Amino acid sequence: MEHQQHRRHKHRNKPDAGTVKHSSPTLDNIDREIDSIDKPNQSERPQHRRPHGSIPFMTIVIPLLNEEESLYPLYEALEDVVPGMSNGQYEILFIDDGSTDSSFSVIRKIHEKNPRYKAIRFRRNCGKSAALAVGFAAAKGKYVFTMDADLQDDPKELPGMLALIEQGYDLVSGWKKKRHDPWHKTIPSRFFNVVTSSMSGISLHDFNCGLKAYRREVVKTLQVYGEMHRYLPALAHWEGFRVTEMPVLHHPRKFGHSKFGFSRYFKGFLDLLTVMFTTRYVKRPLHLFGTIGSIMVLAGLITNVYLTVEWAMGLTFLSQRPLALFGIAMIIVGVQLISTGLIGELVVKNSLETTTYSIRETLD
Repeated sequence: MEHQQHRRHKHRNKPDAGTVKHSSPTLDNIDREIDSIDKPNQSERPQHRRPHGSIPFMTIVIPLLNEEESLYPLYEALEDVVPGMSNGQYEILFIDDGSTDSSFSVIRKIHEKNPRYKAIRFRRNCGKSAALAVGFAAAKGKYVFTMDADLQDDPKELPGMLALIEQGYDLVSGWKKKRHDPWHKTIPSRFFNVVTSSMSGISLHDFNCGLKAYRREVVKTLQVYGEMHRYLPALAHWEGFRVTEMPVLHHPRKFGHSKFGFSRYFKGFLDLLTVMFTTRYVKRPLHLFGTIGSIMVLAGLITNVYLTVEWAMGLTFLSQRPLALFGIAMIIVGVQLISTGLIGELVVKNSLETTTYSIRETLD
């Protein structure tokens, strides 16, 4: 594929310029390394450069939490790719999600060296969804990319994603086909992706990959809150946007540790139910509650009719059959669910005046 043909340029005017140390760098060392960078000549840029003006302004949103050791190597990797693929028309937005280390100090030094690198800093940790929501609101680019700051996402994949966007897709989601994570993260993740694909109606291998590309109208349409960042492709699909995925390189983590625990899968399942209800059934709640309630009422009726026939034939005493109570309970709960759906329909009908729809284009 096209995105696999781009390779990081290794030669610069100075042999030591931009050299990345894999040991944990101190803040002073980072300052010296940033100050020592010389911009390469135009002939040294990667060969995916395009004619001036052919690429609209683009934004890369990077949420982070305590990634001070990864930020400078990430800056260097981005500088090898982004200026060439965008003809210098770009901005990088670091969203510091309440870091307690020196992450923001490193970002400040990077900003002083290159003002295209900007930052928004939270007073406390608010979560990845909040960071993305703020980044999307602040993004000025026609094309918006997201990636993690832990160096596991490779900036060399960005040109390939841009090519797919230019082919007509609205959202391109990365697929970590060969994932460098421990088994206790990969196995639950595969199960999570299978369940999400079956329930959301869009088949993707990796919903939670941080490396994604969007058209501007997608990020300005989607509402990201709670833990909904995992379901951005599903949300976009339900809004009518064209969604695809692309296999991307995934590197082992060099610094720090993952900020997500096992509880994210349990929370993710609850969020999936929230997403489905607030998108698929938000305008027709009776279809959800009524369907489930009707099935429960039918099951309860069949159970009780069967027990009534046995009682009439003298084969059993209802007082000795707990199954009778189960059938009654099914009927009661089913009726309650149907009633809930009807109440929801009344609420929806009264709120039709404030209904908004995602419009792609108009012709007057």
